[in-house]
Amino acid sequence: MNIRGRNKVDPNFNMSSMTDIVFLLLIFFMLTSTLVTVNAIDVLLPKAGGKTENKSSIAVSITKDAKFYMDGKEVTETNLESAIKKEFATSETKTLVIRGDREVSYKNIMYVIDIANRNKIKMILAVKGM
Repeated sequence: MNIRGRNKVDPNFNMSSMTDIVFLLLIFFMLTSTLVTVNAIDVLLPKAGGKTENKSSIAVSITKDAKFYMDGKEVTETNLESAIKKEFATSETKTLVIRGDREVSYKNIMYVIDIANRNKIKMILAVKGM
């Protein structure tokens, strides 16, 4: 009489189920990590190392007391858009360089950027060199 059963247990460990679980966890964490947003981020403003050798540009400078200058001449905030349009219409100028003092409010810089966007003018924000 044979007492042993036909089903024999294999003592070897099968890694396929373990790798499936690891890959599922990896996919789960990759997907959930892209949905996480951080509300407080430290932002360091960039510094530029090179110079622009663009001769066909107009510079709009904004001082910390909110005065606008276009190529060295003072322009009022209300006349700035018409002055920029006029300058871009009469010359082969391709770029507007926005040079804002580091203490000027973003509102004034965004005003110039908005003018450039409305008139489809290519712009560059000037930064301090290294």
